[in-house]
Amino acid sequence: MPQHIPHIEDSIKQMGHELGFDAVRIARAHLSDETGERLDQFVELERHGDMGWMAARRDERRHPRGLWADARSIIMVAMNYGPDEDPLTILNRPNEGAISVYAKGRDYHDVLKKRLKQFARRLIDTHGGALKVFVDTAPVMEKPLAQRAGIGWQGKHTNVVSTDHGSWLFLGSIFTTLDLVADIPETDHCGSCQACLDICPTKAFPAPYQLDARKCISYLTIEHKGHIPPAYRKAIGNRIYGCDDCLAVCPWNKFAHAAKEAKLKARDALNAPSLRELSELDDTSFRAFFSGSPVKRTGRDRFIRNVMIAIGNSGNGEFHDAIKPRLADPSPLVRVAAVWAAKQLFSKETFSVLSQTALLSEKDAHVRAEWTSGISGTTPG
Repeated sequence: MPQHIPHIEDSIKQMGHELGFDAVRIARAHLSDETGERLDQFVELERHGDMGWMAARRDERRHPRGLWADARSIIMVAMNYGPDEDPLTILNRPNEGAISVYAKGRDYHDVLKKRLKQFARRLIDTHGGALKVFVDTAPVMEKPLAQRAGIGWQGKHTNVVSTDHGSWLFLGSIFTTLDLVADIPETDHCGSCQACLDICPTKAFPAPYQLDARKCISYLTIEHKGHIPPAYRKAIGNRIYGCDDCLAVCPWNKFAHAAKEAKLKARDALNAPSLRELSELDDTSFRAFFSGSPVKRTGRDRFIRNVMIAIGNSGNGEFHDAIKPRLADPSPLVRVAAVWAAKQLFSKETFSVLSQTALLSEKDAHVRAEWTSGISGTTPG
C-alpha cells in the first residue's frame, strides 16, 4: 500500500477551493451493495427510458473500480449554480419559455471539465499518482459518491442536497491512485418533508428517493428522442428545456446563494425567451442562439418540439401564425407537436380544414395519427 502523506487531504482541498470549486471532499473508490441494488431496480423497471447507456454500462456504474481498476480514492468537487431569482415565476408567463436554471449559462460540462483538468495537473505536479477526470460523461454514480464524500445527500427528489448550497450543485470527480483518507459521509436531512414530491407536475416519483425518468419533464424535454406522450403534454406547461420544480421548492435552498462563477450565471437571452421567436429557429439559427449552452446538444428538432408543446399550452390564440409554418416542418417530431398545438388553439372548423389538406400529402404515420385524433377527439396511440 502506498505510504500516506500527512495532511495531503488538506492540501488537495485547498487546491480545489483556490481553483473555484465550492466543495472539495474525498471518498474511497467504492459504493455499497445497496447503491448497486437501487440501480438494478431502476433499470429492471425500465425507468431509465431512452437512456440505454444506463443498462449497457451498469456494472461500471455499480463499482467505481469497475470503471478504473487502479482507482483508490475519488476526489469529489461541486460548483454552485444557484439562481438569482425564483425560477418558478416564469411558469406564470405562458408566452415565454422556461429553461432550467442549469442550462441558462455556459455548458457546465465545459466549465467543470476545464477546471478539473487544471486541478488534475496541479495534483500530479504536487502529489503525483495517476488520475482520471469525469464530469457527467462516463458511467460514474456521482450523486452517491458525493454523499459518501460528505458534499451532500441524495434527497427524496434523487438529486444532491447540501446544507450550504441547497439543491443547486454541479458535480465532478477525479479518480486517483492516491490512497487518501476519506471524509465522513453526509447523512439524510430531508426528515418528513416531501415538498419536492408533491410539486412534481407529472408525479414522476413512485416513492421517496425513487424517480421514473419516463414521467420526468427534464427527461421528456431533454433526453427523450421521440414524441412526447400525450398524457404529459399538458403538464409540461411552458417548460421547454428541463424542469426545476422539485429543486426550487427544497427548504434547504434558504441557505443557498446565487452562483458566483460568471460562466454559470444565466444569460439574459435565456431568462425568459419568447416562444414565438424560438419557434422560428432553423438549425443554423438554433445553433447560433444556443452557442455554448447545453441546450445546443439536444438539437433543433427536439427543442422546437418542446416549444410547440409550450405554445399549445399557452391558451393564446395569437400564436396561430407561429404554429402554421411548423405544421409543414421538415421534422416529423416537430410536426406532431405542432398538430397538437393547433388542436389546442385552433377552432374545430379551422383544424378540420387544415387536417384535410395535410392528410393528402402527409406520409409519416405518427403525424397522420395526430391529425386524425384531432378530428375524432381521441388520443393517438
